[in-house]
Amino acid sequence: MGVRGGGTPRIVVLAGGVGGSKFVLGAREALRRRGVAASADHLTVVVNTGDDLWLSGVRLQPDVDSITYALAGVNDTQRGWGRQDDSERVNAELQAWGAGWPWFTLGDLDLGTHLARTGWLRDGATPTRVLELMAARWDLGARLLPMTDAEVDTIVTVDEPETGPRPMHFQEWWTRHRASLRPLAFDNPGIEAAAPAPGVADAIAAADVVLVGPSNPVVSIGPILAVPGIRSALRHTDAPVVGVSPIIGGRVVRGMADVCLTAIGVETSAVGVAGLYGARSGDGVLDSWLVAQEDAAAVNAVRALGLDAHARPLWMTDPARSADIVDAALALAGV
Repeated sequence: MGVRGGGTPRIVVLAGGVGGSKFVLGAREALRRRGVAASADHLTVVVNTGDDLWLSGVRLQPDVDSITYALAGVNDTQRGWGRQDDSERVNAELQAWGAGWPWFTLGDLDLGTHLARTGWLRDGATPTRVLELMAARWDLGARLLPMTDAEVDTIVTVDEPETGPRPMHFQEWWTRHRASLRPLAFDNPGIEAAAPAPGVADAIAAADVVLVGPSNPVVSIGPILAVPGIRSALRHTDAPVVGVSPIIGGRVVRGMADVCLTAIGVETSAVGVAGLYGARSGDGVLDSWLVAQEDAAAVNAVRALGLDAHARPLWMTDPARSADIVDAALALAGV
Protein backbone atom coordinates (compact mmCIF):
# COMPACT_ATOMS: atom_id res chain seq x y z
CA MET A 1 0.00 0.00 0.00
CA GLY A 2 2.79 2.44 0.86
CA VAL A 3 2.78 5.55 3.03
CA ARG A 4 0.09 8.11 2.32
CA GLY A 5 1.83 11.14 0.89
CA GLY A 6 5.22 9.42 1.20
CA GLY A 7 7.58 9.95 4.09
CA THR A 8 7.39 8.35 7.51
CA PRO A 9 4.63 5.83 8.20
CA ARG A 10 2.06 6.53 10.87
CA ILE A 11 2.00 3.38 12.99
CA VAL A 12 -0.73 2.36 15.41
CA VAL A 13 -0.01 -0.54 17.76
CA LEU A 14 -2.55 -2.43 19.86
CA ALA A 15 -0.74 -3.80 22.89
CA GLY A 16 -0.74 -4.81 26.53
CA GLY A 17 1.48 -6.56 29.04
CA VAL A 18 5.20 -7.27 28.99
CA GLY A 19 5.13 -8.64 25.43
CA GLY A 20 3.34 -5.51 24.31
CA SER A 21 5.89 -3.24 25.95
CA LYS A 22 8.77 -5.06 24.22
CA PHE A 23 6.98 -4.81 20.89
CA VAL A 24 6.34 -1.09 21.33
CA LEU A 25 10.04 -0.54 22.05
CA GLY A 26 10.71 -2.35 18.79
CA ALA A 27 8.28 -0.08 16.92
CA ARG A 28 10.05 3.00 18.22
CA GLU A 29 13.44 1.56 17.28
CA ALA A 30 12.17 0.62 13.80
CA LEU A 31 11.23 4.25 13.21
CA ARG A 32 14.65 5.41 14.41
CA ARG A 33 16.26 3.03 11.93
CA ARG A 34 14.51 5.01 9.23
CA GLY A 35 16.15 8.16 10.49
CA VAL A 36 12.99 9.36 12.20
CA ALA A 37 12.94 10.84 15.67
CA ALA A 38 10.04 8.73 16.91
CA SER A 39 7.22 10.91 18.21
CA ALA A 40 3.52 11.06 18.86
CA ASP A 41 3.12 12.07 15.20
CA HIS A 42 4.34 8.69 13.98
CA LEU A 43 3.66 6.12 16.72
CA THR A 44 0.40 5.69 18.62
CA VAL A 45 -0.12 2.87 21.10
CA VAL A 46 -3.64 1.82 22.08
CA VAL A 47 -3.19 0.17 25.47
CA ASN A 48 -5.31 -2.47 27.14
CA THR A 49 -6.99 -1.22 30.33
CA GLY A 50 -8.87 -4.40 31.17
CA ASP A 51 -6.17 -5.22 33.74
CA ASP A 52 -6.93 -2.05 35.73
CA LEU A 53 -8.14 -2.18 39.32
CA TRP A 54 -8.70 -0.23 42.52
CA LEU A 55 -6.48 -1.31 45.41
CA SER A 56 -5.91 0.42 48.76
CA GLY A 57 -7.78 3.43 47.45
CA VAL A 58 -5.62 3.98 44.37
CA ARG A 59 -6.19 3.22 40.70
CA LEU A 60 -3.70 0.81 39.15
CA GLN A 61 -3.19 0.45 35.39
CA PRO A 62 -0.65 -2.37 35.00
CA ASP A 63 -0.45 -2.45 31.19
CA VAL A 64 -0.39 1.33 30.88
CA ASP A 65 2.42 1.52 33.41
CA SER A 66 4.43 -1.33 31.87
CA ILE A 67 4.46 0.34 28.47
CA THR A 68 5.07 3.82 29.88
CA TYR A 69 7.97 2.65 32.04
CA ALA A 70 9.48 0.65 29.17
CA LEU A 71 9.44 3.63 26.79
CA ALA A 72 10.84 5.84 29.55
CA GLY A 73 13.64 3.35 30.22
CA VAL A 74 12.76 3.03 33.91
CA ASN A 75 11.11 -0.41 33.91
CA ASP A 76 12.36 -3.36 35.91
CA THR A 77 13.55 -5.67 33.15
CA GLN A 78 14.38 -8.48 35.58
CA ARG A 79 10.94 -8.84 37.14
CA GLY A 80 9.14 -7.74 34.00
CA TRP A 81 6.92 -5.27 35.85
CA GLY A 82 7.24 -2.13 37.99
CA ARG A 83 10.10 0.37 38.30
CA GLN A 84 13.77 -0.49 38.35
CA ASP A 85 15.61 -0.06 41.68
CA ASP A 86 12.33 0.26 43.54
CA SER A 87 11.81 -0.34 47.26
CA GLU A 88 8.79 -1.74 49.10
CA ARG A 89 8.63 0.05 52.46
CA VAL A 90 5.13 1.40 51.94
CA ASN A 91 3.93 -1.98 50.71
CA ALA A 92 5.26 -3.59 53.90
CA GLU A 93 3.45 -0.98 55.98
CA LEU A 94 0.19 -1.57 54.11
CA GLN A 95 0.49 -5.28 54.81
CA ALA A 96 1.21 -4.58 58.48
CA TRP A 97 -2.14 -2.77 58.56
CA GLY A 98 -3.82 -5.67 56.79
CA ALA A 99 -4.57 -3.44 53.80
CA GLY A 100 -4.35 -4.32 50.13
CA TRP A 101 -3.45 -7.78 48.90
CA PRO A 102 -0.46 -9.48 50.54
CA TRP A 103 0.29 -11.31 47.30
CA PHE A 104 0.23 -8.15 45.13
CA THR A 105 3.39 -6.11 45.62
CA LEU A 106 3.36 -2.35 45.13
CA GLY A 107 6.76 -0.68 44.89
CA ASP A 108 7.27 2.74 46.44
CA LEU A 109 8.05 4.48 43.13
CA ASP A 110 5.17 2.62 41.52
CA LEU A 111 2.87 3.83 44.30
CA GLY A 112 3.92 7.37 43.47
CA THR A 113 2.54 6.80 39.99
CA HIS A 114 -0.71 5.35 41.34
CA LEU A 115 -1.16 8.22 43.80
CA ALA A 116 -0.58 10.83 41.10
CA ARG A 117 -3.03 9.06 38.79
CA THR A 118 -5.67 8.74 41.48
CA GLY A 119 -5.34 12.39 42.44
CA TRP A 120 -5.86 13.50 38.86
CA LEU A 121 -8.84 11.17 38.48
CA ARG A 122 -10.36 12.49 41.71
CA ASP A 123 -9.88 16.02 40.35
CA GLY A 124 -11.99 15.10 37.33
CA ALA A 125 -9.40 14.15 34.72
CA THR A 126 -10.23 11.31 32.35
CA PRO A 127 -7.86 8.34 31.97
CA THR A 128 -6.89 9.77 28.57
CA ARG A 129 -5.91 13.07 30.17
CA VAL A 130 -4.10 11.27 33.00
CA LEU A 131 -2.01 9.37 30.48
CA GLU A 132 -1.13 12.64 28.74
CA LEU A 133 0.07 14.02 32.07
CA MET A 134 2.09 10.87 32.76
CA ALA A 135 3.65 10.84 29.30
CA ALA A 136 4.71 14.48 29.63
CA ARG A 137 7.27 13.48 32.27
CA TRP A 138 9.44 11.56 29.79
CA ASP A 139 10.27 11.75 26.08
CA LEU A 140 8.51 8.51 25.18
CA GLY A 141 8.68 8.86 21.42
CA ALA A 142 5.05 7.78 21.15
CA ARG A 143 1.51 8.79 21.98
CA LEU A 144 -0.20 6.44 24.44
CA LEU A 145 -3.97 6.13 24.49
CA PRO A 146 -6.08 3.96 26.80
CA MET A 147 -8.47 1.76 24.86
CA THR A 148 -11.38 3.49 26.66
CA ASP A 149 -11.99 6.00 29.44
CA ALA A 150 -14.57 3.66 31.00
CA GLU A 151 -13.73 1.29 33.87
CA VAL A 152 -14.09 -2.17 32.38
CA ASP A 153 -11.92 -4.36 34.63
CA THR A 154 -11.52 -7.98 33.56
CA ILE A 155 -13.42 -10.49 35.71
CA VAL A 156 -12.60 -14.18 35.51
CA THR A 157 -15.18 -16.80 36.42
CA VAL A 158 -13.22 -19.72 37.81
CA ASP A 159 -14.10 -23.29 38.61
CA GLU A 160 -13.31 -23.32 42.34
CA PRO A 161 -13.09 -26.94 43.52
CA GLU A 162 -14.56 -26.18 46.94
CA THR A 163 -17.17 -23.55 46.11
CA GLY A 164 -17.98 -24.08 42.45
CA PRO A 165 -17.96 -21.30 39.85
CA ARG A 166 -17.19 -17.86 41.26
CA PRO A 167 -15.96 -14.55 39.83
CA MET A 168 -12.71 -12.83 40.78
CA HIS A 169 -10.70 -9.93 39.44
CA PHE A 170 -8.24 -10.91 36.75
CA GLN A 171 -5.31 -9.76 38.91
CA GLU A 172 -6.29 -12.14 41.70
CA TRP A 173 -6.55 -15.05 39.28
CA TRP A 174 -3.31 -14.15 37.47
CA THR A 175 -1.10 -12.97 40.32
CA ARG A 176 -2.36 -14.81 43.38
CA HIS A 177 -3.39 -18.10 41.83
CA ARG A 178 -1.00 -18.03 38.84
CA ALA A 179 -3.92 -19.11 36.66
CA SER A 180 -4.09 -22.45 38.49
CA LEU A 181 -7.87 -22.19 38.90
CA ARG A 182 -9.57 -23.30 35.71
CA PRO A 183 -11.20 -20.28 34.03
CA LEU A 184 -14.71 -20.68 32.70
CA ALA A 185 -15.17 -17.21 31.24
CA PHE A 186 -13.55 -13.78 30.90
CA ASP A 187 -15.78 -10.73 31.09
CA ASN A 188 -15.41 -6.95 31.17
CA PRO A 189 -18.58 -5.73 32.87
CA GLY A 190 -19.88 -2.54 31.33
CA ILE A 191 -17.79 -2.77 28.17
CA GLU A 192 -20.87 -2.94 25.95
CA ALA A 193 -21.64 0.67 26.99
CA ALA A 194 -18.02 1.86 26.67
CA ALA A 195 -16.58 3.89 23.82
CA PRO A 196 -13.07 4.17 22.40
CA ALA A 197 -10.98 6.76 24.21
CA PRO A 198 -10.74 10.09 22.36
CA GLY A 199 -8.28 9.81 19.51
CA VAL A 200 -8.32 6.01 19.19
CA ALA A 201 -10.69 5.71 16.21
CA ASP A 202 -9.11 8.73 14.49
CA ALA A 203 -5.60 7.28 14.91
CA ILE A 204 -6.68 3.98 13.37
CA ALA A 205 -8.40 5.78 10.48
CA ALA A 206 -5.34 7.95 9.77
CA ALA A 207 -2.76 5.16 10.16
CA ASP A 208 -0.54 3.84 7.39
CA VAL A 209 -0.35 0.53 9.20
CA VAL A 210 -1.95 -0.99 12.29
CA LEU A 211 0.03 -3.61 14.18
CA VAL A 212 -1.60 -6.06 16.59
CA GLY A 213 1.22 -6.85 19.02
CA PRO A 214 2.12 -10.31 20.35
CA SER A 215 0.22 -9.76 23.58
CA ASN A 216 -2.16 -12.20 25.27
CA PRO A 217 -4.96 -12.48 22.69
CA VAL A 218 -7.67 -13.10 25.29
CA VAL A 219 -6.98 -10.68 28.16
CA SER A 220 -4.77 -8.03 26.51
CA ILE A 221 -5.93 -7.70 22.90
CA GLY A 222 -9.38 -9.19 23.53
CA PRO A 223 -10.64 -6.30 25.69
CA ILE A 224 -9.37 -3.73 23.17
CA LEU A 225 -11.30 -5.40 20.37
CA ALA A 226 -14.36 -5.69 22.61
CA VAL A 227 -14.69 -1.91 23.06
CA PRO A 228 -17.59 -0.96 20.77
CA GLY A 229 -16.25 0.90 17.76
CA ILE A 230 -12.67 -0.36 17.76
CA ARG A 231 -13.29 -3.52 15.78
CA SER A 232 -15.30 -1.49 13.28
CA ALA A 233 -12.48 1.07 13.03
CA LEU A 234 -10.02 -1.73 12.25
CA ARG A 235 -12.29 -3.25 9.64
CA HIS A 236 -12.83 0.08 7.86
CA THR A 237 -9.39 1.69 7.98
CA ASP A 238 -7.53 1.99 4.69
CA ALA A 239 -4.37 0.88 6.49
CA PRO A 240 -3.26 -2.75 6.36
CA VAL A 241 -3.68 -4.52 9.69
CA VAL A 242 -0.82 -6.89 10.52
CA GLY A 243 -0.76 -9.18 13.54
CA VAL A 244 2.23 -10.83 15.19
CA SER A 245 1.75 -14.28 16.69
CA PRO A 246 2.27 -14.57 20.47
CA ILE A 247 2.79 -18.32 19.97
CA ILE A 248 6.25 -19.69 19.13
CA GLY A 249 6.73 -23.35 18.39
CA GLY A 250 3.20 -24.10 19.53
CA ARG A 251 3.85 -22.62 22.99
CA VAL A 252 3.20 -19.31 24.71
CA VAL A 253 6.29 -17.17 25.26
CA ARG A 254 5.30 -15.75 28.62
CA GLY A 255 2.37 -15.89 31.00
CA MET A 256 -0.66 -18.15 30.77
CA ALA A 257 -2.17 -17.32 27.40
CA ASP A 258 -2.55 -21.03 26.70
CA VAL A 259 -4.89 -21.38 29.70
CA CYS A 260 -6.88 -18.37 28.49
CA LEU A 261 -7.13 -19.70 24.94
CA THR A 262 -8.23 -23.14 26.12
CA ALA A 263 -10.98 -21.53 28.20
CA ILE A 264 -12.52 -19.91 25.12
CA GLY A 265 -12.06 -22.99 22.95
CA VAL A 266 -9.12 -21.79 20.84
CA GLU A 267 -6.11 -23.96 20.08
CA THR A 268 -2.77 -22.69 21.41
CA SER A 269 -1.12 -22.30 18.03
CA ALA A 270 -0.27 -19.63 15.49
CA VAL A 271 -3.19 -20.85 13.38
CA GLY A 272 -5.57 -20.87 16.34
CA VAL A 273 -4.86 -17.26 17.28
CA ALA A 274 -4.99 -16.15 13.64
CA GLY A 275 -8.43 -17.71 13.41
CA LEU A 276 -9.50 -15.98 16.62
CA TYR A 277 -8.69 -12.56 15.14
CA GLY A 278 -9.94 -13.50 11.69
CA ALA A 279 -9.39 -11.99 8.25
CA ARG A 280 -10.86 -8.69 7.15
CA SER A 281 -11.92 -10.44 3.97
CA GLY A 282 -14.36 -12.24 6.25
CA ASP A 283 -15.61 -10.79 9.51
CA GLY A 284 -12.25 -10.44 11.26
CA VAL A 285 -9.70 -7.66 11.74
CA LEU A 286 -6.42 -8.83 10.12
CA ASP A 287 -4.94 -8.65 6.65
CA SER A 288 -1.63 -10.35 7.43
CA TRP A 289 -0.13 -12.54 10.14
CA LEU A 290 3.50 -13.07 11.09
CA VAL A 291 4.28 -16.48 12.53
CA ALA A 292 7.52 -17.64 14.12
CA GLN A 293 10.14 -19.50 12.12
CA GLU A 294 9.43 -22.46 14.36
CA ASP A 295 5.85 -22.44 13.04
CA ALA A 296 6.69 -22.07 9.35
CA ALA A 297 4.70 -25.22 8.58
CA ALA A 298 1.57 -23.34 9.67
CA VAL A 299 1.86 -20.63 6.98
CA ASN A 300 -0.34 -22.43 4.45
CA ALA A 301 -3.00 -23.09 7.07
CA VAL A 302 -3.02 -19.39 7.98
CA ARG A 303 -3.28 -18.42 4.33
CA ALA A 304 -6.26 -20.73 4.04
CA LEU A 305 -7.97 -18.44 6.56
CA GLY A 306 -7.71 -15.58 4.05
CA LEU A 307 -4.61 -13.97 5.53
CA ASP A 308 -1.26 -13.17 3.99
CA ALA A 309 1.26 -15.00 6.17
CA HIS A 310 5.02 -15.26 6.49
CA ALA A 311 7.39 -16.87 8.97
CA ARG A 312 10.04 -14.75 10.68
CA PRO A 313 12.14 -14.88 13.88
CA LEU A 314 9.83 -13.65 16.65
CA TRP A 315 11.91 -13.86 19.83
CA MET A 316 12.01 -10.36 21.39
CA THR A 317 15.27 -10.73 23.30
CA ASP A 318 16.18 -7.02 23.04
CA PRO A 319 14.89 -3.85 21.34
CA ALA A 320 16.94 -4.55 18.20
CA ARG A 321 15.34 -7.98 17.75
CA SER A 322 11.93 -6.48 18.47
CA ALA A 323 12.62 -3.83 15.82
CA ASP A 324 13.47 -6.59 13.34
CA ILE A 325 10.00 -8.05 13.94
CA VAL A 326 8.35 -4.67 13.44
CA ASP A 327 10.40 -4.15 10.26
CA ALA A 328 9.11 -7.51 8.99
CA ALA A 329 5.53 -6.49 9.81
CA LEU A 330 5.95 -3.15 8.04
CA ALA A 331 7.41 -4.91 5.01
CA LEU A 332 4.43 -7.26 4.98
CA ALA A 333 2.19 -4.18 5.02
CA GLY A 334 4.15 -2.59 2.20
CA VAL A 335 5.15 0.53 4.13
